[in-house]
Amino acid sequence: MGFVIARSDTSLFIFRQGNDMAYLLLYVDDIILCTSSNDLQERCILHLRKEFPMSDLGPLNNFLGISVTRTPSFMLLSQQKYALEILERAGMGTCKPSATPVDTNSKLSANLGPSVVDPTLYRNLVGALQYLTFTRPNIAYAVQQVCLFMHDPQEPHFTSLKRILHYIQGTIDHGLHLYPTTDTRLITYTDADWGGCPDTRRSTSGYCYF
Repeated sequence: MGFVIARSDTSLFIFRQGNDMAYLLLYVDDIILCTSSNDLQERCILHLRKEFPMSDLGPLNNFLGISVTRTPSFMLLSQQKYALEILERAGMGTCKPSATPVDTNSKLSANLGPSVVDPTLYRNLVGALQYLTFTRPNIAYAVQQVCLFMHDPQEPHFTSLKRILHYIQGTIDHGLHLYPTTDTRLITYTDADWGGCPDTRRSTSGYCYF
């Protein structure tokens, strides 16, 4: 049909022809198809069916564990079910919520206390939280901090990990809101501390794209 691979993502294929435009996102055997018209959508699906056995599941409502909810004004991407599973996995399904994911009065470092009893559980939970940041960028910094100690997690690190889980408990229905706009500009905010790491005295930078 004339789809070309996007430069930024080899799983994304783009079709342009006159006023027609289509985006096809592929992950193993799951596909998201967005088109500029219903006619183009039908043509794309027909062409794909000639090449591969496939089923059209209709409007998108779930992709790779991320639920998609449409409203008249925005689209919500949520991993609420996945977040609940993480809490249960940690044995914190009924824990009290926290207002913030990080204790700003303390800094994590490499040697703070005894090693955790089950380092595999620590790594498992941190890995799960990394996937959760896809729709919860507000926990990205906190998760990055506990990621630094995967090689030798200690009890204070696990306490910080649990702080993130307490925060998730109180914000379980949060997700990523996408609003329609004709503005294609990217706005970037960036900042950094000065020698903030207590172990290396290296600085940490951060950024946000809108």
